[in-house]
Amino acid sequence: MANLQQAGIAQRIAGIISALPEFSSCSSLLDLGGGPGRIGMAIVAAHPSMTGILFDRPAVARVAERFIEMDGMQARMTAMGGDFIHDSIGKGYDLVWASSLLNAVQRDADRIVRKIYDALNPGGVFVSCHDGLTHERCKPEIMVLGWLPSALAGQDMGLDKGFIADAMARAGFRSVQSSTLDIPMGPMELDIARKG
Repeated sequence: MANLQQAGIAQRIAGIISALPEFSSCSSLLDLGGGPGRIGMAIVAAHPSMTGILFDRPAVARVAERFIEMDGMQARMTAMGGDFIHDSIGKGYDLVWASSLLNAVQRDADRIVRKIYDALNPGGVFVSCHDGLTHERCKPEIMVLGWLPSALAGQDMGLDKGFIADAMARAGFRSVQSSTLDIPMGPMELDIARKG
C-alpha cells in the first residue's frame, strides 16, 4: 500500500486538496484510516504549516510511524492507533481525508460520517475517495472484480455511486461536490463535503 500511495497517487491527491479554496487556512488534518500515511504526509507537506494526525488500527499506526520518521515528518505528522468505529477520532480538524474507509462499515456509514462532521471545525472540509458502483453494481468492471473475493466470502464491500455523498448530506454538511478520479486502481469517486 505504501508503494501504491507513493507511486504518484499521494502527490496527485495532495495537488487536488491543495487546490481547494479552504486549504491555505487549514491548520490541522486527520488522515482517517490512512494506512502507511503517504497521502496524509503529502497533503501536510503541500502546506507551509499544517500538522496532521494519521488514525488507523494500532498495528497499522505503528507502520505509519516508521514512514513518518523515514520522511522526517515527526514535527508535523503523528500516528494514533485505535478503532474509528468505537474510539474517539479527536476534534478540532480543519480537513479530514479518508480513502475507501466506509466499505467495511456500510451499516454504520451515517454514524461514522456524522462522527467526522462533529470532529471538524466550522468551515472544515471532509474529502473522501472511494469506489462507486453503477449499472446494477456491474461497473466499473475493475472495481467489481476487485471486490469479488470479498463478495464470494459473503461480505459485500462495494459502494454504490452516491452512497457516501448521500451520507454526507444526511450528516448536515452544507454542500457536497462529487467527481470521478481516474487512478491506476480504476475510477474512484471523490466527494468533497463542506461544514457550515
